[in-house]
Amino acid sequence: MNKTNIHNKNKLFVASIAIVVALALIASPLVAMDDAFATKKKKGNHAEQSISQSQASVQNALCASGGTTFLSCNNVSFQNQKNSGNNALAQDDDDNGGNSADQSISQSQSSSQNSQVVSGGDTIGSGNNINVQNQENSGSNAAAQS
Repeated sequence: MNKTNIHNKNKLFVASIAIVVALALIASPLVAMDDAFATKKKKGNHAEQSISQSQASVQNALCASGGTTFLSCNNVSFQNQKNSGNNALAQDDDDNGGNSADQSISQSQSSSQNSQVVSGGDTIGSGNNINVQNQENSGSNAAAQS
């Protein structure tokens, strides 16, 4: 290959990257979803707004011992969800067509734990499952329509 072919391939590569980046920048506002949006129809308003949080924990453990298994094969899961913000929604209907709003705050947690101990000796403090979950929402979920 000569230098001209390599130079042309480099230009084509750089141009291709520029086109991909430009398309991504143009398409991202079209694809992005906001947590809150209100749409104005011919008559009335409709708004959907939500805050969702989810956590999951799946743990498995297996111990096989011919002696003492001390503090082994324990599953521990600590989960915390806190929402101290607000989920506020306001609408004003100038066309007297009415308003509708769907608004929610959703939190979910799950934990699946499995521990098996097979021992030919002592099993001290082994095979325990510990799961602590906390959900807190100290914000408000307010909607106002006129």
